[in-house]
Amino acid sequence: MIYIHVPFCERKCNYCAFNSKRGDEAEKNSYVKALIEEINLRGDNSKVETIYFGGGTPATLTLNQLEKILCAVNKNFFVEAQAEITIEANPGTVLSIRNEELGIRNYYGAKSIPHSSFLIPNCSYLRGLKVLGFNRLSLGVQSFDDALLKILGRIHDSRTAIETIALAKNFFVNVSLDLMYGLPNQTLNHLRRDLELVKNLDVRHVSIYGLEIEEGTKFFELARAGKLNLPDENTCADMYDLITETLPAFGFNRYEISNFAVKNFESRHNIGYWTGKKYFGFGAGAHSFDGKQRTSNVRDVATYIKKNFSIVEEVVTPQAAMEEFCFLGLRMTEGISARTFEKNFGKNIFDVFGGVIDKNRRLGLLEVDGDKIFFTARGMSLGNEVFADFLL
Repeated sequence: MIYIHVPFCERKCNYCAFNSKRGDEAEKNSYVKALIEEINLRGDNSKVETIYFGGGTPATLTLNQLEKILCAVNKNFFVEAQAEITIEANPGTVLSIRNEELGIRNYYGAKSIPHSSFLIPNCSYLRGLKVLGFNRLSLGVQSFDDALLKILGRIHDSRTAIETIALAKNFFVNVSLDLMYGLPNQTLNHLRRDLELVKNLDVRHVSIYGLEIEEGTKFFELARAGKLNLPDENTCADMYDLITETLPAFGFNRYEISNFAVKNFESRHNIGYWTGKKYFGFGAGAHSFDGKQRTSNVRDVATYIKKNFSIVEEVVTPQAAMEEFCFLGLRMTEGISARTFEKNFGKNIFDVFGGVIDKNRRLGLLEVDGDKIFFTARGMSLGNEVFADFLL
């Protein structure tokens, strides 16, 4: 598994605490050069089943820049023929041709469309991604409500998102969407309309995220000043229930706490994280894990560009490895295997975590069925509380 971090965005969203920033072309070129140097330095010709370009917005890079990165990966690793290769994109970043440039008017049948905001989807970029080998596209839609998108600070509107999804399906069978809930001014009806749109857009995967107010974001400052109208806890719980009941009814199987997919379109890359596979992380702030040791790169982009790559090493103790096996594996609906635990660690899981498992069974949060230990529906909604119990 390989993760490649691209920290550049067209604009920082109001809720975003990720390692991302605006960058000019010179900085992007320098970053790509440093990224390639790190890949050349650390590549070990090992087999790669998944590659994931995250960010930031990786689709802010040119096709030429992406090609150089992929060439470096293929030079230094053995990428399987059927590897899952994902790129994250913002609907607003794959639109670049204005209608007046093409002489197109009233594309949507409207009598008057402001040229400053009306964009035609750019087929060449999406086609280029497919030619480069990307076979999975993850679009950060977040909402289909224009007022909510504006509050979030997104650079696209609902029409752009819908048109981008429709266009992307001409090039990618595997299209995934991100949706958020618990947003300022968001209601259950907003969310219900979003889910209905998802049903009709015929995508293959949906990831859901509850809004978290994190320090260093614009939302944090607004919340501290009492200027952020957030849904209350009960409404957020109702939103969560609406999502987890509606998406399966629309044909999306829930395979992880926050992820839903049409059969056979689960994210193989993310499943690798949850099942403890080894992975390389390249780029500013990226993390790596070799099965025993975890490393992370410096977060600052300027420092990374100067070839200062890995700065932190953490040896994963046997105790920490057992904890992670449980709280990562329990994120998935199929849960964890007692036999696999014993095979990996030479101990019976009930000897180590028997008290924790029994407690959460009594609370109706966990179930045990033969070899499997997994969340109940209620446990899924209270996952963080259960995860904390597995920290010895």
